[in-house]
Amino acid sequence: MANTKSAIKNARKSLRRMLRNKAVKTRLKTLAKQLEAAAKAGDAPAAKSAAIAYVAAVDKAVRSGVIHANAASRVKSHAAKFVFAK
Repeated sequence: MANTKSAIKNARKSLRRMLRNKAVKTRLKTLAKQLEAAAKAGDAPAAKSAAIAYVAAVDKAVRSGVIHANAASRVKSHAAKFVFAK
C-alpha cells in the first residue's frame, strides 16, 4: 500500500485512468466486432457506417492517450480493408 500522500494520490489517479482506458478499449472492441459482422454479412452501407464510427473512436482514443498512434494507424488500415473489399 502507498505510504506517502503523493503515492496515495498517484494510486487514485492510476485507478481512475485504468477504468477510463478499460472503458475506451472495450468500446473499441465492440465497434470492431460490429464492423466485422457487417462486413461478413455483405452489407456495404452498414459496414461503411460501422467503419466510420470505429475510426472516429480510434482517433479519439489516440487523442486521449489510450492507444498509440501507430497502433491506431494499423487498426484504421485494417478497417479500410473491410470496407473496400470486393
